[in-house]
Amino acid sequence: MIELNTKEEILEILEKNKSVLLYFGATNCGVCEVLKPKIEHEVSKNFSKIKQIYINSTKNFELASYFNIFTAPTILVFFEKKEFKRYGRNISLNIFNDEINRLYEMVF
Repeated sequence: MIELNTKEEILEILEKNKSVLLYFGATNCGVCEVLKPKIEHEVSKNFSKIKQIYINSTKNFELASYFNIFTAPTILVFFEKKEFKRYGRNISLNIFNDEINRLYEMVF
């Protein structure tokens, strides 16, 4: 998962990639720190064509507000430039995998 800090970089990646996952975490967020490696692993293993981006909401408040992020962690999944799914705080990895897999198979 690469870390980006500008809206322009993120919008460019959304434009150039069929699928993108934006992971919004925060400084000193225990859930963010525990969940991030699990999401990275699941996406890398099961959905390798999804581009993974990390954004620190604490350092990039304007960027978080642009995407309407009000809690951490929040995960946004885009397919073909459109937001497909938004996950916040308490995330079941099984539900995450099932929901992403359905559209991932249609797109790829």
